[in-house]
Amino acid sequence: MIVAGIDPGIRGGLAIVVVENGAAPRLVEAIDVPVVGTNAKERVDVIAIRAWISKHDVQHAFIERAQALPKQGSSSGFKYGRAVGAIEAAIALSGIAVTIVEPSVWKRFWRLPGKDKESSRQKALQLFPAAHAALERKKDHGRAEATLIALYGAKSS
Repeated sequence: MIVAGIDPGIRGGLAIVVVENGAAPRLVEAIDVPVVGTNAKERVDVIAIRAWISKHDVQHAFIERAQALPKQGSSSGFKYGRAVGAIEAAIALSGIAVTIVEPSVWKRFWRLPGKDKESSRQKALQLFPAAHAALERKKDHGRAEATLIALYGAKSS
């Protein structure tokens, strides 16, 4: 089974994971959410997401449920919501089945503490040691979370 995991938002990540019976799961690719524009005009590049998804034979996509963050300003909240909607639309228009995953559910599954992004990156590196190049920087936590969401989805389906 080939699944996509998505940590939504302008600074999120996308990952493709292959899970086959009897074989260790394999991370095919993990990328940052592609964007166009800069500063206030920065937005998700839905064409790039659709092209990236279509080059893999993805059967199912698992997207973390978006939610407003405490102390988040209205402008940044609007930008985040817009990014999430664009990502969900790009996936839906690719004709792939989508499941929305609660953040608390997939994090509990992997026994990750609350909002610690680095622990997600470390867990993904532990599960996919060959993927060090895709997850080597601390700022690759979006890619790591997308990877964990994808594997969680494959294991829970």
